[in-house]
Amino acid sequence: MLFDCGEGTQKQLMKAKLNFMKIKRIFITHWHADHWAGMIGLLLTMNLEGRKEPLYIYGPEASRFVRDIMDLGYWGVGFRLVPKDVPYEGDDVTKLLSTKDYEVTSAPMKHSVPAVGYALREKDRVNVDIGKAEKLFGLKEGPLVGKLKEKGEVTFGGKRVRLKDVSYVKKGTKFAYTGDTMSCANIALLAESADVLVHEATFDDDVEEEMHSSVSDAAKAAKAAGVKKLVMTHFSRRYLDVSELEKKARKTFRNTVAASDMMRITV
Repeated sequence: MLFDCGEGTQKQLMKAKLNFMKIKRIFITHWHADHWAGMIGLLLTMNLEGRKEPLYIYGPEASRFVRDIMDLGYWGVGFRLVPKDVPYEGDDVTKLLSTKDYEVTSAPMKHSVPAVGYALREKDRVNVDIGKAEKLFGLKEGPLVGKLKEKGEVTFGGKRVRLKDVSYVKKGTKFAYTGDTMSCANIALLAESADVLVHEATFDDDVEEEMHSSVSDAAKAAKAAGVKKLVMTHFSRRYLDVSELEKKARKTFRNTVAASDMMRITV
């Protein structure tokens, strides 16, 4: 999954040694060029590399904009592009995608054009505590453990082993991404209890800008949502050194970092 696709995305993915052919879904927050223009080159390179599987593109008015992008050339691409329109008005969190392992949701943001934010949440997992299973029943790692997770109980050594007696719940991690937005209540709804919130912080607090967030706006949003870590991004080019912005945000929300190229975060 790729969230936004600004100019240079293809090059950055290659620098990071990531295989862009594995991308199955692109989530666009809004159709300002710095958030989608890299998609043109990316789609054409995927086509050149012989992609056959469909690519799903989510975003506000995605059907309209994906069609317009494909009209820019003569032949289009040799794989199926599937636009998915994302609601961009109101105050509801919408479930866009759900699998056995995770779900992706969205919520409208407040910007100068239709805009949304996204959240990716892993579903909670029930894991077997092997140490406990061995201590209580003599059950060790192996095929029977998989059967226990699937069926809920097994018989081992003449004893009935129930999953609930030897398991624990591993909470799924959650990532939230605002795209471009001014401060609004939907941010906290979307990012509630997220492990990581990637939030725009275009300007310092002394700049009056209606359609973007300031450093303090981002920090307050992280605090209101109860997230664990705030990653600020989308800084104006006027700030050559963002370390002071990072320090300012930490006064409101301590666990804050400023994003940088090739940054990797372990959750």
